[in-house]
Amino acid sequence: MPAAPAMPYRPLGRCGTRVSALALGGWTTFGDSVKDPKTVRAILTAAYDAGVTFFDMADAYGRGKTEEAMGAVFREWPRSRLVLSSKLFWPMSEDPNDKGLSRKHIRESVERSLRRIGTDYLDLYFCHRFDEETPLEETARAMDDLVHQGKVLYWGTSEWTGAQIREATALCRGANLYRPQVEQPQFHLLERGKVEKDVRPAVLEAGMGMVTWSPLASGLLTGKYDEGVPKGTRLAAIEWLRKEVRTEEALGRVRRLKAVADRAGCSRARLAIAWVAAQPGVSSVILGATTVDQLRENLGALSVTVDAEAARELDAIFSDGPPA
Repeated sequence: MPAAPAMPYRPLGRCGTRVSALALGGWTTFGDSVKDPKTVRAILTAAYDAGVTFFDMADAYGRGKTEEAMGAVFREWPRSRLVLSSKLFWPMSEDPNDKGLSRKHIRESVERSLRRIGTDYLDLYFCHRFDEETPLEETARAMDDLVHQGKVLYWGTSEWTGAQIREATALCRGANLYRPQVEQPQFHLLERGKVEKDVRPAVLEAGMGMVTWSPLASGLLTGKYDEGVPKGTRLAAIEWLRKEVRTEEALGRVRRLKAVADRAGCSRARLAIAWVAAQPGVSSVILGATTVDQLRENLGALSVTVDAEAARELDAIFSDGPPA
């Protein structure tokens, strides 16, 4: 059996720090119901042994339990080998100040995340959404403070629009503040337009990297929903995600994806992940996995090359217009 390809490591835009081309995230991996410690350890260790060094978390995942569960494993590994990220924005309690991107919430949230993970600093710290209720300068200055304090190396944005990214970048340059270095958008074959037309141009202009999430559209692109969305599955449980991927319309496209994957000699999951990883501006693709076998299957995307013919076929199937 041929050896698995070596993990590539890519810069976050125009910065010196590199992240593994495939990463592991805590939302779909552990989410709101953290698995038993043995399962957590097995999945994280399999990723690490495969060359994954970038691990993505958020305080909102399991209300801090995901950070605790993953951090318990990270403490046993060399910190210098890891690129760890977390996020803040969503409410963590009924306290009116325990949400958003205010200076107060940023200061208190980062301290709690550091304690839960068991580390002195985060490599990346994301604003999980844009905060319409807090002045952008307040947020940017609070993040700049964290960088100066050594608690965060780079700050980033997640699901911000191109206009919001440009505004933040211009503000930071004008005020001599550390600017956002990375954006984390949802990006996959069924969700392309927002990134390609709006977010990516702003990211590239700013010299930022992109670390993308949900490359398989919560499993839709694997083909597991070819016959519909059974009760009890993740897609069935998350209404907003079903609406975003236009489930009924998308199924026909995903069925057509199988022929392209067959010609490429790989699964639909691997082809879909490889496509995202090959897109301009993408530094890392964040995977989710609930078993070691699922993780290894997805990591197999490293062996897939999306050639020009396959790229044309994928564009024909997954254009931004109505399904063909």
